[in-house]
Amino acid sequence: MSKQVRVRFAPSPTGPLHIGGVRTALFNYLFAKKNNGVFFLRIEDTDQNRYVPGAEEYIIEALEWLGISPDETIGKNEKFGPYRQSERKDLYQQYAADLIKSGNAYYAFDTAEALDAARKEEENQGKTFIYNHHNREKLDTSLVISPEEIAKRIADGAAYVIRFKTPVNETLHLHDIIRGDVKFETSLLDDKVLFKSDGMPTYHLANIVDDHLMETSHVIRGEEWLPSMPLHILLYRAFGWDAPEFAHLPLIMKPVGNGKLSKRDGDKMGFPVFPLDWKTEEGISSGYREKGFFPEAVINFLALLGWNDATEKELFNLEELVESFDLNRVHKAGAKFDPEKNKWFNHQYLIRQEDSLLANAFAPILIEKGITISDDKLTKIVSLIKERAHFVSEFWEMSDFFFVAPVAYDEKASKNWKAETPALMEELISVLEKIEEFTSLNIETIVKEWMTNNEIGMGKVMQPFRLSLVGALKGPHLFDIVELIGKEETISRLQKAITSL
Repeated sequence: MSKQVRVRFAPSPTGPLHIGGVRTALFNYLFAKKNNGVFFLRIEDTDQNRYVPGAEEYIIEALEWLGISPDETIGKNEKFGPYRQSERKDLYQQYAADLIKSGNAYYAFDTAEALDAARKEEENQGKTFIYNHHNREKLDTSLVISPEEIAKRIADGAAYVIRFKTPVNETLHLHDIIRGDVKFETSLLDDKVLFKSDGMPTYHLANIVDDHLMETSHVIRGEEWLPSMPLHILLYRAFGWDAPEFAHLPLIMKPVGNGKLSKRDGDKMGFPVFPLDWKTEEGISSGYREKGFFPEAVINFLALLGWNDATEKELFNLEELVESFDLNRVHKAGAKFDPEKNKWFNHQYLIRQEDSLLANAFAPILIEKGITISDDKLTKIVSLIKERAHFVSEFWEMSDFFFVAPVAYDEKASKNWKAETPALMEELISVLEKIEEFTSLNIETIVKEWMTNNEIGMGKVMQPFRLSLVGALKGPHLFDIVELIGKEETISRLQKAITSL
């Protein structure tokens, strides 16, 4: 690549950042880092009617949590600032005026009522209304109004928009890095509004001007923007600028059925579609962070939605993703979101975490329940249970018996408590009372010797023993549980089971 790679993530602050947007940001980040380039964040807030307070801060916080912070953005290395489009308003007006001077755009004074009437007239004839070369000289535009009349209307404060004058009868042969060669007929395109009556540019004008001025080398965005590609290429041509390279990413699809993944899918199936919690007056939309996902797991999962490195490898840290990433290996087809695979990735990252870090994350849950325990002991407990967990939030349910004696016993498991069981448990208590070195290995050795010497079957002792301590036939290695709860608590639970069962 001859010039420096500069790519951008340019969301609109209209609400929480969707996970599809996160993946777009991630692919831009990976491409930039792979090519020693720059990843920058631009906030496209030209649609002031849809602006949502707090959304901009949410986007920045989400990218920071995920570990893919931009190199340049609002308040950070503002080489081509401002990075907020609403602060670049005057700039766009001048470029829109330049397009009018060059004959590539025109003023349109049509009222909403006039456009509605024109639309109905077309529909009555069985046609679809498209504002373009078919009718732009029949409507209220500067293409048919004298310069003096235009100047007077503008001076009098008449409402107008500026539209792009799309070329007629031209076939555009364009190239997309992911989709290859694509073809568009200009006669089928409409004359998009570039500058609105409220004095703000539309997305089409603002993003072209900004991408040029910010020296964007590649535009990597969702496939929903593919139909806009011809307009954007034509705008670059109209300005006399070199266009960046384009790559349109596949959609993230629903887990079940067809269509794009939505918040409704997440609500229905119980998984987040936002990186962080989003709070409104209606309630809270859950985020990956608050659900207990590791940011590294979210990044790994999203990277493989529509891309792979041509191997069977599934677990990548961020550095490995940067090293392996190639836009040419991004798929064209939509990638189906799999909630179970999403959780599987979190499980993989959880079991690779240091036990002490997981213990620190688990500790607040215990504090809330009024339970105090040494760091060493908690770390040991975590090491015994984490292999079965997807989230730290599941630790309590998997380990409550380490901290509190069972108050009830699993009905199905209680069938293992036979007529001879109380006497065997009394004998077991006697064996345990005599053990001085109360460690898992030593306890196991002595108890098994007792069973062997007395020809007692394993099932007759081990299942009732576990039931007494845990309340069910679940949990890690039994003698690890015995060591951690201690001799006194073990005997107390056995005695309670004898009287209760």
